[in-house]
Amino acid sequence: MNAITPRIGDSRLAERLRRETEGEVRFTPADRGRYATDASIYQVEPIGVLVPKTAADVEAAMAICREEGIPILPRGGGTSQCGQTVNRALVLDCTKHLRRVLSVEGDTARVEPGITLGALNEALKTSGKFFPVDPSTWQRCTIGGMAGNNSCGSKSIRYGLMADNVRAIDAILADGSRHVFGENAPNTDLVARLHRLGEREAAEIAEKFPAQLRRVGGYNLDALTPDARLHGRGNLARLLVGSEGTLAFSAALDLKLWPIKPRKVVGICQFPSFRRAMEASKHLVTLDPEAVELVDRTMIDLGRSIPIYRATIDQMLIGEPDSLLIVEFHGDDGAKLTRQLASLDEMMGDLGLPGQVVHAIDAGFQAAIAEVREAGLNIMMSMKNDAKPVSFIEDAAVSLEDLPDYTERLTAVFDEYGVKGTWYAHASVGCLHVRPVLNMKEGGDVRKMREIAERCFALVREYKGSHSGEHGDGIVRSEFHESMFGPRIVRAFEAVKDEFDPEGLLNPGRVVRPPRMDDRSLFRYPPDYTPLRDVKPVLDWSAHPGPQAGFLGAVEMCNNNGTCRKFDANVMCPSYRVTRDEQHLTRGRANTLRLALTGQIPGGIASAEVQEAMSLCVSCKGCKRECPTGVDMARMKIEVLAARNAQQGVPLKDRLIAYLPVIARYARFAPWLANLRDTVPGLARLSERFLGLAAGRSLPRFRGDVFRDEEARAGEGREVLLFGDTFNRYFEPENLRAAVRVLVASGYSVKPAMGDDARPLCCGRTYLAAGMVEQARAEARRTLAALAHSDAPVLGLEPSCLMTLRDEFMAMLPGPESEALASRAFLVTEFLEAEGTLPALKPVAAAAHIHGHCHQKAFGAFPAAVKALRRVPGMEARPIASSCCGMAGAFGYEAKNLEASKAMAELSLLPAVRAAAPGDVIVADGTSCRHQISDLSGREALHSIRILDKAL
Repeated sequence: MNAITPRIGDSRLAERLRRETEGEVRFTPADRGRYATDASIYQVEPIGVLVPKTAADVEAAMAICREEGIPILPRGGGTSQCGQTVNRALVLDCTKHLRRVLSVEGDTARVEPGITLGALNEALKTSGKFFPVDPSTWQRCTIGGMAGNNSCGSKSIRYGLMADNVRAIDAILADGSRHVFGENAPNTDLVARLHRLGEREAAEIAEKFPAQLRRVGGYNLDALTPDARLHGRGNLARLLVGSEGTLAFSAALDLKLWPIKPRKVVGICQFPSFRRAMEASKHLVTLDPEAVELVDRTMIDLGRSIPIYRATIDQMLIGEPDSLLIVEFHGDDGAKLTRQLASLDEMMGDLGLPGQVVHAIDAGFQAAIAEVREAGLNIMMSMKNDAKPVSFIEDAAVSLEDLPDYTERLTAVFDEYGVKGTWYAHASVGCLHVRPVLNMKEGGDVRKMREIAERCFALVREYKGSHSGEHGDGIVRSEFHESMFGPRIVRAFEAVKDEFDPEGLLNPGRVVRPPRMDDRSLFRYPPDYTPLRDVKPVLDWSAHPGPQAGFLGAVEMCNNNGTCRKFDANVMCPSYRVTRDEQHLTRGRANTLRLALTGQIPGGIASAEVQEAMSLCVSCKGCKRECPTGVDMARMKIEVLAARNAQQGVPLKDRLIAYLPVIARYARFAPWLANLRDTVPGLARLSERFLGLAAGRSLPRFRGDVFRDEEARAGEGREVLLFGDTFNRYFEPENLRAAVRVLVASGYSVKPAMGDDARPLCCGRTYLAAGMVEQARAEARRTLAALAHSDAPVLGLEPSCLMTLRDEFMAMLPGPESEALASRAFLVTEFLEAEGTLPALKPVAAAAHIHGHCHQKAFGAFPAAVKALRRVPGMEARPIASSCCGMAGAFGYEAKNLEASKAMAELSLLPAVRAAAPGDVIVADGTSCRHQISDLSGREALHSIRILDKAL
């Protein structure tokens, strides 16, 4: 496979863009590689990337490209399923800067194209309005991208499609002219020519366009017809919606807003067979629901295999149903919603399925259900092998009356080819996401893909359905327009394209004049896709089959769905939240790794490009839990650092941090000497110059009164082993002493987790953070050997250390010993909550504001800390809606990371700390989190065990 390298002419384009725009110009091989893919099966290397700061930058870039003959590709979140956001073009990434709400007047909002749907609706909350088109990617899909695809979402039965909710588009055409297409657009020469085309083709449009709500294939020519103008559907913004950036650049969009419905109830209907669910759909929609969503058996099983979704799915089930239909009712009147839910129960009884509805009234349960539903398409992709559900007949739509027969006949087609299909999504409108499981690295499966597509679309035509019901055309479906609509309509599509873009500069080859959908030279895995042979990972990746001992397979689990671009209150991805740069995103890093591991970026994973992509990864583990396909970038970073070390050696600063457990053991004899860096003027500045440690940061202070293992011998009752980590042992020993008192008061016999020698046990976390895996493995062996004599629970205080026993130990030393230790390693509050053994407590404060350590959240242990603190009488325990604190071990102490570290803390953590009342307590179980809060806010943060100790 050819490496991604600069091409002739690229440098001149890049130079002009740097000179004539204010945008960020990105033309390196790694940059182009990161923008070569979207969530489809395709990979097309762009010419370069511009991140425009203003619409003026876009106009200037389009002028340059027009003069140079360079194609242009507007791009939002890059989550498209069909390949419409990859092309051999200059990519305009609108997501970083062009994301403002420009105005809100009445029921109309004007926005820039790069704003995400989630950010827009958050901004609209105070107005009592919202924008209702709700794709499952709402947290990260952009309004411009939604307009490009004519997005729909689960509530289209109520609110229609994107085309029904865009009132006007301020568009920049390929020739540089600017036009407003909307309800009262001026009758320009272009508009007049378009209307003449609509008049000429009106009869053909009426005959060939399927009468389906979910028709998003091709251009919306029906907006040009006299009948459309007569019935108020002649808004020419409809023509641009769904055009996939092939007709114009949308500089601003006017959106139709709707009143927020504050109440919701959900019924989860259980069905013994898939067909029974399909047959029920047409009946359930008569109850006037907001949405009816399908979850099939494959989705149920895959979802249960992902820890973050398992409990929710179990709560959704009655027994072991084959399929579910999730029915939502929204409104203002609670009594009416209760009646609608009762009607759902009654209808299920009439259908022969009494008592088969799970009621979801609680908002928390509803939110969890929504999270599972929204992750559905990506949960399907969590299969750990080369064969995965492939999006190509993804969202064909047929009438509800035909849905049972259509799905049954298509399943029979899958059976003929020996493949399994997964079904999911919008039963209310006859648009089901279906993905046959195929291996896109195999030519035989590629041939199957094409034949299945042709068979599927023939069925769709037979049922007078739409071959594209939500995700657009792109590469994968554009070539089927002629068989779907006929040659005359396709010629009309081409005529519209030529009216707007006669030179073919805007996203060429999409919608009209497309390549073949099975052209393997356009695939992410083309025929010459070749993994590097000399890659030998230092950790165990055997859960993933394939070359490089499974490491490449683990990297390839990223399907570019872009969940890591979200901005909710969880963890992933903290560095992207402050930079908004693709390279500092889990997806961007995974793409960089994949390209490096297959020779498409020279130098392998030790290359400067990969090191730079990993530079702001804080190893938060958020992606391990929150990525629907389980990409563990923190573990992958260890491989990258180990590869760097093998080539270049370990930098002095990394070596000092790695050996912190050893240094701390001796520093306790003369802590004043170890702390000189922060007490002698000038030493902090020298440490920045020679070690890269930020002079403006105070380092943790070594102590003389360190925690000794002998102190962890107390109490009577069931035995537990207290793991004294480096940070709490040498820097904050009062936390371990508090843990001993709380455990004894809870009825346990506390013993130290220790070996035969005097040296304390160590998890090896600091070595892993430096890529020094053999040293970490040695510590892991010593710890496993020391703890093998007992099956008592091993309890710890520092999340990053304790979770290393549960996670990285199994990657360094796979086997039953590591699995056994992982099964009995807990944070103290996690253990006490699970056991229910905390004693009666006394009041200590009015409120506790609790920041969760990233690893606490990633391993599901944070709720236990909150619950434990809620047992303190009279104290309100308030979790802080925060991502990573930004300190992340040694990350925030490094001068090069200082600004990013502070920016992460300022996103939500520090504002919440500053807003806390003086008498409230700030709680953070991570050592680095407590230091970050102290450094940047001046407030002391305490470990949760200290609060419980005070309350004894």
